[in-house]
Amino acid sequence: MAITAQMVKELRQKTGAGMMDCKKALTETDGDMEKAIDFLREKGIAKAAKKADRIAAEGSAYIEVSGNEAVILEVNSETDFVAKNEAFQTLIKELAQHLLTNKPSTIEEAHEQKMDNGTTVQEYINAAIVKIGEKLTLRRFEIVAKTDNDAFGAYLHMGGRIGVLTLLEGTNDEATAKDVSMHIAAIKPKYVSRDQVSQDEVEREREVLTQQALNEGKPEKIVAKMVEGRLSKYFEDICLVDQSFVKNPDLKVKQFVEAKGATVKSFVRFEVGEGIEKRQENFAEEVMSQVKK
Repeated sequence: MAITAQMVKELRQKTGAGMMDCKKALTETDGDMEKAIDFLREKGIAKAAKKADRIAAEGSAYIEVSGNEAVILEVNSETDFVAKNEAFQTLIKELAQHLLTNKPSTIEEAHEQKMDNGTTVQEYINAAIVKIGEKLTLRRFEIVAKTDNDAFGAYLHMGGRIGVLTLLEGTNDEATAKDVSMHIAAIKPKYVSRDQVSQDEVEREREVLTQQALNEGKPEKIVAKMVEGRLSKYFEDICLVDQSFVKNPDLKVKQFVEAKGATVKSFVRFEVGEGIEKRQENFAEEVMSQVKK
């Protein structure tokens, strides 16, 4: 039976499932609307879809290391409580193993891949949503590779509230790499070094610092020199290797790492929920609104 756009629209309205899921359900059931609804329910998609508009800004970061490859990922939930339960922890670990084995290049590609149990990643997440009772999302991930002469620094802070995966070249010392990751978790640099900062960003900061100095009434002839000094401080704030090492502030991170015969190749820092607008709850107002009803 030919599946029409109107049929897909109707099924979407009845279940809240996505367009592609509805089309697949109708195709699998030869256009039978009731069977298609059951199909989506069996897959956990219909129930999961009802939670799609909820805000999932809690959750956990997680790191899986296997030989010369590692993956860091963030899976979000609606509450911090759920992020600590066994079913959620199983979910994030199995997703990490899948990502490391199959190496998708995007979230969208990951969602469509088949897991060992035969379901897609999205279907697996939907099933977890039904079981756990909260919206869950695989928000982001990054896969990192190294050589035998390098070291991963894997660090999870506060049980996964912050995750950092650092790659050091020229050393097998995982303890050193982890120390750098701990520094990154605490200080939150944006770049490894100055050469990663775009020229546009540097010029924008230079313009701001110049105007600040002029507004302070500094003579124009010394402003340029002042700005360059303040720009160096700006680089120290955002560039990892220029920062004072948290475990020994007398050393820059670059000096600490070079003393071990290594250099920082890259790092990934995930802080759970960063950039997600969280719903602000006022429980007193909520209770009063219920009383007035």
